[in-house]
Amino acid sequence: MTAPHGGAPDQGAPRSGAPASTQRVFPCTNCGATLEFAPGTESLRCPYCGSAQHIEIAADRVVREHAWDEFVRLPRKPVATLAAYVFTCPGCGAVTESDAISDRCQFCGAPVVASVDGGEMVVPEAVLPFSVDRPRVREALQGWVKSRWFAPNALKKVTTAESVRSTYLPHWTYDANTSSHYTGERGEYYYETETYTVRDSDGQERTETRQVRKTRWWPASGHVSRDFDDVLVRGTSKVPSDHLDALEPWPLPESKPYDPDYLAGHQTLRYDVEPEEGMGVARGRMASVIEQDCRRDIGGDEQRVHSVNTSYSRVMFKLMLLPVWVCVYLYAGRSFQVLINGRTAEVAGQRPYSKVKIALAVIAALLVVTAVVLFFVLRR
Repeated sequence: MTAPHGGAPDQGAPRSGAPASTQRVFPCTNCGATLEFAPGTESLRCPYCGSAQHIEIAADRVVREHAWDEFVRLPRKPVATLAAYVFTCPGCGAVTESDAISDRCQFCGAPVVASVDGGEMVVPEAVLPFSVDRPRVREALQGWVKSRWFAPNALKKVTTAESVRSTYLPHWTYDANTSSHYTGERGEYYYETETYTVRDSDGQERTETRQVRKTRWWPASGHVSRDFDDVLVRGTSKVPSDHLDALEPWPLPESKPYDPDYLAGHQTLRYDVEPEEGMGVARGRMASVIEQDCRRDIGGDEQRVHSVNTSYSRVMFKLMLLPVWVCVYLYAGRSFQVLINGRTAEVAGQRPYSKVKIALAVIAALLVVTAVVLFFVLRR
């Protein structure tokens, strides 16, 4: 469970930040406009004059993981009770409030990024920067639309989204060393010969035998251990979990130490799933893996697991930001949301279905089943 980028896990408490009026600014030294992070690069780029500024990360900056036992003893307020961030647009001077760590000014579109260096909120330790740009998003959306089964034919004409927004979504990662004692049963197959009577087509009876498989159960118990690293749990409830889960796997080893430069020009949601809730989800996922370990340890042909008693040690966690393109397209007067992995271009989302195509498929399946049944009936 070593921290990425060569850093040792931090045994202290995580840094925390509360909504504040301070913010980061990214002025272009060439024309004075506001720089934005360019996906697929390590640079901030001016959208007007095109000049670039390389993002410099100090050599001693690493992604750190924090001790869970230390964290739970800290005084802390729920995120839902904290105030919004206050932004002053560097472009037009407008003052706005938002729950997002970074966003765009709603009046002129200039990037705004909050400073999260102190307070009562957990601060991100890592960010996985965008590498998929807008042209590739368009290609991924088109390919996804064309590959949908039972979709209306007109859906293939959807080539662009009505809205496309690059958004960093908060996620928790959890590490733990686990030691589990289990009790259960090991099932082993054996076969018995069974005699039965059949009647021929001419009415004559005859006796036949067959081998019947049965299971003999034996008590089993034992011990298994496993080290979990970066069990990923979403930190926001604002995005459908099934679509977000479908974007996995994420190349987490490619993450960078948190730097606000990567957020410039992109929206970043503040977490609303508390770390304690995320820990509960992570333990549930660990439990599923541990049960499979128990079954492998029991062996045999079948397994029954009656109880698993797990102890956790060296529990660590961190908050990180993952890149997602949130797209909305219109079809038949309805809006459909699609998520695109900002690192791998994996796509998941909502889509319409053609009732006519589904009905035809059902009718075709029924015709095939009917034909097979008639074939065997007539053959007999």
